[in-house]
Amino acid sequence: MPKKVFEPDNPKPFRVSRSKVENFIRCEACFWMDRVKRISFPGMPSFTLNSETDALLKMDFDKHRELQTPHPFMVENGLEHLVPFGHEDFQLWTQARRFGLRTLHKPTNLLIGGGLDDVWHDRETDQIFMVEYKSTSTIHKPITLEGNWKKGYKRQIDIYQWILRQNGFDVSDMSYFVYVNADASVEDGYLEDKKDKANMIFDVQLIEYVGDDSWVEDVLFEIKDVLHQKTCPKHATSGFGYKGDKECENAHLFKAMEDHYLALFEEGMFE
Repeated sequence: MPKKVFEPDNPKPFRVSRSKVENFIRCEACFWMDRVKRISFPGMPSFTLNSETDALLKMDFDKHRELQTPHPFMVENGLEHLVPFGHEDFQLWTQARRFGLRTLHKPTNLLIGGGLDDVWHDRETDQIFMVEYKSTSTIHKPITLEGNWKKGYKRQIDIYQWILRQNGFDVSDMSYFVYVNADASVEDGYLEDKKDKANMIFDVQLIEYVGDDSWVEDVLFEIKDVLHQKTCPKHATSGFGYKGDKECENAHLFKAMEDHYLALFEEGMFE
């Protein structure tokens, strides 16, 4: 398996996960320090509830994957012509830690991959459709794909569409988000009477997204160029924060540390 830290003279393909591609798009400097210099940054904690809703959704769709029938949720949303894809490698594709879905981009010698949530299949046309599960709890309904952080959700679809196409599949531009939204306004109460149990109700919404993977290959060439750089690129000056108008948070951290140690030096704390 290719090493995680880039070595310019290593002829083996260098593995770059879908999430690392996203990191590159957000900040080239942080990507370079991570992939070239082994500098790790604190990540977001995993949200167990989100993982559980993903697992439950997959369990539901897997029942119909085995039967090769559309799930009632798909029928309700006018997608009775689709079924969960029953490809022999599908379960492997969902395993991000095993880099289950992958492709080698020969011009850059980068192995690109990750793990997807679901794929639906039109058996008449043999075309497949990318599907991602998302979870939230918001009073803003209906849920949309607007917002700075949701740009990454769209790119997630785009890159998996691109990988599947590189593997020879006929992939529709149309894709779907199955979005579950926890209803925080429980009128009848959250805790069950006389039981050590509680109920949480989720609204489920299907959101269409027309993918566009035209950017992927250009970014892979940019990643290759940055990996070969001897010095660190500049940190991103925007794209962070709720509105996307903030600089990279790690740049802010480094600047604060620099100012702090410079002040100590001026005070004579260091010689």
